[in-house]
Amino acid sequence: MPETLPLIIKQLELGPMDNYIYIVANSETKEAVVIDPAWDVDAIENELKKQGLKLKAALITHGHADHTNGIEALLKTHDVPVYVSEHEASFYKPVGENIKEVKENHQLELGDIKIDFVYTPGHTPGSQCFHVHGNLVSGDTLFLDGCGRCDMPGGDAEVMFDTIANKLMKMPDSTIIYPGHNYHHLCCDSLENQKQTNPYMQAENLNKFISRRMG
Repeated sequence: MPETLPLIIKQLELGPMDNYIYIVANSETKEAVVIDPAWDVDAIENELKKQGLKLKAALITHGHADHTNGIEALLKTHDVPVYVSEHEASFYKPVGENIKEVKENHQLELGDIKIDFVYTPGHTPGSQCFHVHGNLVSGDTLFLDGCGRCDMPGGDAEVMFDTIANKLMKMPDSTIIYPGHNYHHLCCDSLENQKQTNPYMQAENLNKFISRRMG
């Protein structure tokens, strides 16, 4: 039998844009990170306290305000690093001494639990996902049956197609996708299912991908 890790993934739906904020933690060491702190920091704080967790860091999938507007409030009570991709556009990057720019393939440990940073540009130049023990917190790179828009400053449909085709599609089918917004009747889904139902994962080439983005 494979060893079961003491992994906690808590999904919180907060704010007027149906954002998912995530707390990922080790239930033994009580170390935790929050992914994309936004909208209702009190709700995040309450969940940390309820489970007796100590915040180690904040992780940012990308710099859009609906994923980062809670950083300032969070740092008032937690002096922790906030990790953002070094590739993120300067006009999206949060500012402050707690902001730490990370390279591709960065890894953060919560005891025996390893969080791998996966560089996934397209929605923004520095979008990243977080892979932890067969689970992928995908931000606005991949939604359930959708993907992030590419028509905002820094977005690039060609780059998004490459990210999906050459990174996400090649992950194990058993990977569980946790998206950045509640745009679906499911809160998470397997990559295997998404390959069957997500039209952006079914586009064989860039032209078909773009035609779906324009449709």
